[in-house]
Amino acid sequence: MYERFTNKIAIITGSGSGIGKGIACRLGLEKATVALIDNNKATLDYAVAELTNKGIDAHGYLTDISNEEEVSQTVNTIEEKWGTIDVMVHAAGIVGPTSTKIIDYPTADFDKIYEVNLRGAFLITKYTLKVMAKKGCGRVLLVASIAGKEGNPGMVGYSSTKAGLIGLVKGVAKEFATTNITVNGIAPAVIKTTMNENTQPEQMAYMVAKIPMKRLGTIEEVAAMSCFIVSEENSFSTGFIYDISGGRATY
Repeated sequence: MYERFTNKIAIITGSGSGIGKGIACRLGLEKATVALIDNNKATLDYAVAELTNKGIDAHGYLTDISNEEEVSQTVNTIEEKWGTIDVMVHAAGIVGPTSTKIIDYPTADFDKIYEVNLRGAFLITKYTLKVMAKKGCGRVLLVASIAGKEGNPGMVGYSSTKAGLIGLVKGVAKEFATTNITVNGIAPAVIKTTMNENTQPEQMAYMVAKIPMKRLGTIEEVAAMSCFIVSEENSFSTGFIYDISGGRATY
């Protein structure tokens, strides 16, 4: 195991479970101090305890990622505690309805997905970059999806908000391109997480069938790539969407 993040402060949203927790764990094992952000107290507390038991310096912050006041307060609290933020990974996200055509798609569900997947990404990026700009260096990674690049039928809310997140990455990266702050995204295909447990079987079968490797990705695989993306050695890449799709994306 590398130790690329010694003396680094990393914040990870959606880190009470799934990909977010996996990335937080890998960063912590590589010696980062990790601030876990999630809106579920039970899973957040469990994740902090689990990582702490692994010898990781982990801290939990209960936050609604779609609430600007809460996001601002959490980021300010983290800055006051450690003086800086070196790495930010936004992994918070929800899937919403699946196998549902747009004509049957509840508007309330679309609004909720937007609030978490896109508005939440905007807010945590906005306030984290304010902190990183003071030091003039940092790494930002937003977790998108292959659905945002290709579009998954029956998942219009998820596909469109992840596409918006990709646009956010590309636009913000150019705003900070002359600094030592990089902004990148990662677009997984289907990863084996609890978030996919409620996905309709026919929707899951459709997505897996499009993966040439014919299997789901793992959290550990996403975490390994994510940690390279936010490491200091990845210094000449910004505004890019990294694919981790088992061969589904080849461009």
